[in-house]
Amino acid sequence: MKQINMVDAPKYVNEKVKIGVWLTNKRSSGKIAFLQLRDGTAFFQGVVVKNNVTPETFELAKEVKQETSMWVTGIIHEDARSKFGYEIEVETIEVISETHDYPITPKEHGVDFLMDHRHLWLRSSRPHAVMRIRNEVIKATYDFFNDEGFIKIDSPILTGSAPEGTTTLFHTEYFDRDAYLSQSGQLYEEAGAEAFGKVFSFGPTFRAEKSKTRRHLIEFWMIEPEMAFMHQEESLEIQERYIAYLVQRVLDNCEMELKTLGRDPEILKKYTVLPYPRISYDEAIEMLKKGGFDLEWGVDFGSPEETFLADQFNQPVFVINYPKAIKPFYMKPHPTRDDVVICADLLAPEGYGEIIGGSERATDYDYLYDQIVKAGLDPKEYSWYLDLRKYGSVPHSGFGLGLERALTWLTGEDHVREAIPFPRLLNRIYP
Repeated sequence: MKQINMVDAPKYVNEKVKIGVWLTNKRSSGKIAFLQLRDGTAFFQGVVVKNNVTPETFELAKEVKQETSMWVTGIIHEDARSKFGYEIEVETIEVISETHDYPITPKEHGVDFLMDHRHLWLRSSRPHAVMRIRNEVIKATYDFFNDEGFIKIDSPILTGSAPEGTTTLFHTEYFDRDAYLSQSGQLYEEAGAEAFGKVFSFGPTFRAEKSKTRRHLIEFWMIEPEMAFMHQEESLEIQERYIAYLVQRVLDNCEMELKTLGRDPEILKKYTVLPYPRISYDEAIEMLKKGGFDLEWGVDFGSPEETFLADQFNQPVFVINYPKAIKPFYMKPHPTRDDVVICADLLAPEGYGEIIGGSERATDYDYLYDQIVKAGLDPKEYSWYLDLRKYGSVPHSGFGLGLERALTWLTGEDHVREAIPFPRLLNRIYP
């Protein structure tokens, strides 16, 4: 008899196997007990038939409590009625650790309660499905960029300078110097691009903003590619290919998880069609005004504006060339206009907003120096970054994708905090 994982059940139909499981739910009649089981790889049903097991086994099947861990042995059968497609006809049950009063019962719970118990909620089918899709997106990210000729460069988590602005930094001390948790690996990736041509980073980033919106996190994971000898339009083409690739990988490899989440694959299929629409910031302002928004040129877009714009296309849409005043210092100025920079945000449809922000980077030393000063930053802290414009500067572009927000869109979840494993474990420190 072989010990297997549930996910391998299709290979063992009509064979007797042993599986380590937890009980998620159960029901029973006079002659049959139905055990809902999980083992970390999948969820399926264990059927205990009274006449086929010992009296002790059947009594245990009726009395065992939720989240008790067990060894079960039995025969694998196909089951067309279940999402997984297979079940086990249980012959024996061996309790490993008995559980009492498990707090997340098979009833409706509020979001706050589930977030505060996320260390246990991860066992449930919906967060389990989201984390499986998250893992597929991570694997797909490495595959895509490796196939495109990128190499991964790890940027520091503790930094001495701010790419996005000093107001959202977590401050700490690095021996006798000020240091900050990283907002972005971008500046370091620019150095990597001038060494290797095409690089990307994938790591944690931090924003010191007490945001409680459905789109924002204090700590999240960011994918940040940077490409030498590349202008913005070529970067946009890579961005849309990357997103379409992620969507297709999820469609190809996460069918069961999408079913668990109730995410319609037909909706996702539309997002694999390229190219994505492109509109200028100027055009976006006019569209918003016609749609009843009261705003003037020069403002940044919030959730309602981004949702409205994406709804006009029913596809991810690039908004290009935002006002210089609302974008970071490192973006390349437009060649014919002083008021905008060469940049783009990719807005996801269905109300999920910006999932990518990117730009062509400024390459002129004097211009970049002046922008650093105007941003209220110390040029000495950015001397290494300015060096990149002194020694063989080339046109280069890059972008950043927030993993959790993109995952929230792909899975159709309501809140970005559902896309990370442990969103509330620091709530006593930073609610």
